[in-house]
Amino acid sequence: MNHSVLLTDLYQLTMADAYYQSGKAEDEAVFHLYFRKPPFKGGYALACGLERAAEFLENFRFSSEEISYLSRLTGADGKRLFSEDFLDAMAELKFTCDVDAVEEGTPVFANEPLIRVRGPISQCQLIETPLLNFVNFETLIATKASRLREAVKDDQLLEFGMRRAQGPDGAMAASRAAYVGGADATSNVLAGMKFGIPVKGTHAHSWVMSFDTEREAFEAYARAMPHNSVFLVDTYDTLDGVRRATEMAKIIEEKGHRLGGIRLDSGDLAYLSIEARKILDQAGLNDAKIVASNDLNENIIESLKAQGARIDVWGVGTQLATAYDQPALGGVYKLAAIREKGGDWEHRLKLSEQAVKVSTPGILGVRRYFDGQTYAGDLIYDELSGIDEPATLVDPADFTRRKPVSTFEFEELLVPIFRDGSRVYQSPGAEAARRRARTELLKFHASIRRFMNPHEYPVGFDARLHTLKTELILKARGLAQP
Repeated sequence: MNHSVLLTDLYQLTMADAYYQSGKAEDEAVFHLYFRKPPFKGGYALACGLERAAEFLENFRFSSEEISYLSRLTGADGKRLFSEDFLDAMAELKFTCDVDAVEEGTPVFANEPLIRVRGPISQCQLIETPLLNFVNFETLIATKASRLREAVKDDQLLEFGMRRAQGPDGAMAASRAAYVGGADATSNVLAGMKFGIPVKGTHAHSWVMSFDTEREAFEAYARAMPHNSVFLVDTYDTLDGVRRATEMAKIIEEKGHRLGGIRLDSGDLAYLSIEARKILDQAGLNDAKIVASNDLNENIIESLKAQGARIDVWGVGTQLATAYDQPALGGVYKLAAIREKGGDWEHRLKLSEQAVKVSTPGILGVRRYFDGQTYAGDLIYDELSGIDEPATLVDPADFTRRKPVSTFEFEELLVPIFRDGSRVYQSPGAEAARRRARTELLKFHASIRRFMNPHEYPVGFDARLHTLKTELILKARGLAQP
C-alpha cells in the first residue's frame, strides 16, 4: 500500500517551508515516536506498523503532480502559500534520515521510543504525521489482538472485522495487525493474499433465509461445500439448528469429509455452546468445532470461559478491527536534540503543566534486561550522555525507587531501519512478527498481561538521563541553581 507524501498535516509542510526560509532546513535533529500510557488500561502495548512505515519512507519523494498541487495552495492573503524555493527543493528532495525502530511484535511500554528519526529537521518534520498514523493504529490493533489471544488461550481466534473497519485501508491494516497480535486467520481475503494470512469463513444468515427451510439450506451447502462445512445455526431456533447441522454429517461423509462444526452468533453463548456440545457428541461428532461470534471482546471471552462455555473458535469483529473500547493509542512524536551542521548537539525538552507530557531529551536508546527467567526491566538512556555504571533503573515518577540491573543480560530494542536514507532492514513479514509477539510476551510475568489492574513492568531512566532531564526542567522553569 503505497501512500503519497501528502498524507500529512498541512502544518508539517508550512514548518518545512519556514525551516528553508530561516536557513534551518539542514540542521540535524532527533525525534522520538512513543506513547504515554498503554491502551485498554492494560500493562503493555505490542509494537506494529513498522513495515508500512518503512515502505512509505523507502518511496518518499514528491511527484510533479504533488508539487503542482502545493503551488496552487494560498495563504490568508490569497497569494501562494509555499515559496518557490521550497517547492523547488521538494521536487528534488531525497530522503536522507537515519531511522531506528522496535521490531514488530515486540511488547513495549510507556515513554519508550518505538521509532527514532535522526536527520535534517525539515525531513524529520515531514514524516511525523504518516509515521504516527501507521504506528498508532496498527500498534493499537495488535495490542487488542494480543489481549484476545490471552483470553482465548489455546483456542482458535479469528478476525472478522472488515465490514466494520474504518474504510478499506483501515480494514487491511487491522487484518494484518490483528494477525501479528495473535489472530489465527481473517475473513479479509485481500489481506490473506497480500500478507499471507490464513482466511476463514462459511455462510451468513442470508444463505439460510434464501431457502424455504433451514434443512434445505444446510443440505445445499453441505453438497456444495463439504470441505468447508461450518453451519450458522441461529437463524431461527439455535438448538434445532444444531440438530439439523448434525443431520448433514452423512452427506458430508459421503463426499469424503467430516462436519467442520457449527457457529453461534447470538443468544446465551455459554448455555447454547454447552447444549450444542451435547448434541454434537451424542451424534458422534466429537471433533466438530463450536465457533462463537456476536460482539465479543477479551472480557466477555474470559467470562464465558469461567462459565464453562464449550467454545473452540472465537470470531471477533468490531471490537478488534476498530479497537472499539479505545479508538486511539495517543502516540506522540517529539523533538529531543538538535544541532547546526557540524556543531554540537543541544538537548531539547518540552515542558507542560502535566508531568506526563514533559518530553525526554537526548538521543534515546532502550535496553531490555533479562534475569534468566523473565524480563527484569527496561532502561531508557541518552546515547550522548552514556550509561551510568552500575546500570540502574530510576523510576521517572519517584527518583527514590531504583532497580539495579547491571548483573543481567540485555538487548537493545531499537534496531537500524534506514541509514542515510537507504533501507538496511527488511521486514521478516507478518508471520514472523506474530511468532515474535507470542514468544516475547511469554517472557514477561503473567501479571503484566492480566486485564484488570496489571502489574507495572519496571521501566526507568538511566541515572545520568534522569539528572539531565531534571536539570533541564529546572532551568526551563527558572529554578536552576546558580
